[in-house]
Amino acid sequence: MKGSFNELMSLDAAKVRDHIRTCAYRSHTAGLGQGKLQANLAILPEAFALDFMRFCLRNPKPCPLVGVSDTGDPKVSTLGRDIDIRTDVPAYNVYENGVLVDSRFDIVDLWDDEFVAFALGCSFTFERALMATGITLWHIDNNKTVPMYRSNINTVAAGPFKGPMVVSMRAIDRDRLPQVSRICKQFPMAHGSPLHWGDPGEIGIDDIGLPDWGDASSIGEGQVPVFWACGVTPQVAIERALLPICITHKPGHMLITDIDDDAEIPVVRSMDLQIQSQDED
Repeated sequence: MKGSFNELMSLDAAKVRDHIRTCAYRSHTAGLGQGKLQANLAILPEAFALDFMRFCLRNPKPCPLVGVSDTGDPKVSTLGRDIDIRTDVPAYNVYENGVLVDSRFDIVDLWDDEFVAFALGCSFTFERALMATGITLWHIDNNKTVPMYRSNINTVAAGPFKGPMVVSMRAIDRDRLPQVSRICKQFPMAHGSPLHWGDPGEIGIDDIGLPDWGDASSIGEGQVPVFWACGVTPQVAIERALLPICITHKPGHMLITDIDDDAEIPVVRSMDLQIQSQDED
C-alpha cells in the first residue's frame, strides 16, 4: 500500500525506508525520519573516489562527509541497519559524461562492483531543530521541495571536481535570524550556519522566484531569504567532471540513516588524517 507524506511523518526511519524500498513512497523526504540524519548521495567509479573524497574534505560546508561504502558493496553498515544504497532512496539521477540521462526509483540493475558510494549530511537535520523552536518552514508546511540555486561562490577544486556552490533558501522572520544561526551552527554535519541572508544578487542569484532545483518558495512580510550551503553542490561538480557514469539522489529525495541528528561522525576525522597523509607522500 502506498503511504502518504503525512502518514510517513509518524514513522521511524526503518519503516520509512521500507516504504521507499518497495516504491510505496517516491517523493521528497523533508520532515521524515524522526530525528535521524538524512544524507545526500553520490555513487561513482572507484578510479575517481579519492579525488571526490578530497573535494568533500576541502568543501565541508556543502559536502559534509558522513559515510563511505566499501568498493562494490551497496550496504553501508556505518549508516544503519540493513541500508541498501541501491533501493533506499526515493529517486535517483543518473549522469553519463556529465549529462543527466535518467531518473529512476532504484539502481539495482545499474550497480557495479567498481562503485563507491558517498553519503553527505543534509539540511533536513537542522530543519527539524528549527521547527522544534516554533520556526515555520514554508516548503515543509506546503509539502514542497526546498528551492536550490547555483551561486557565484566557488568551491575548492580537487582533481576533476570543481564548480560553483549550490545553496538552498528558506524564508526566516528577520527578528529570528540570530536564533536560526545559533541553532544551525550546532549541526556542522548538516551544513551548519547560513552562508548569506538578504539580497540574493550578492551571491549571484538573479531571480529568487526561479530556482535551479526544487520549488519556488513564498517570502512573507517581515521575512528575509536565508541561504545555506547545499548538498547538490557535488552534483554540479560531478557534471563538470564528465565522469563516464555517476549516480546521485534526486534533489530533495534523501537517504534516511539510523544515525541520530546530533551524533558526532568520527569517520570524518579519520578520513581527513588519511587524506592528509596521502597528500604528503
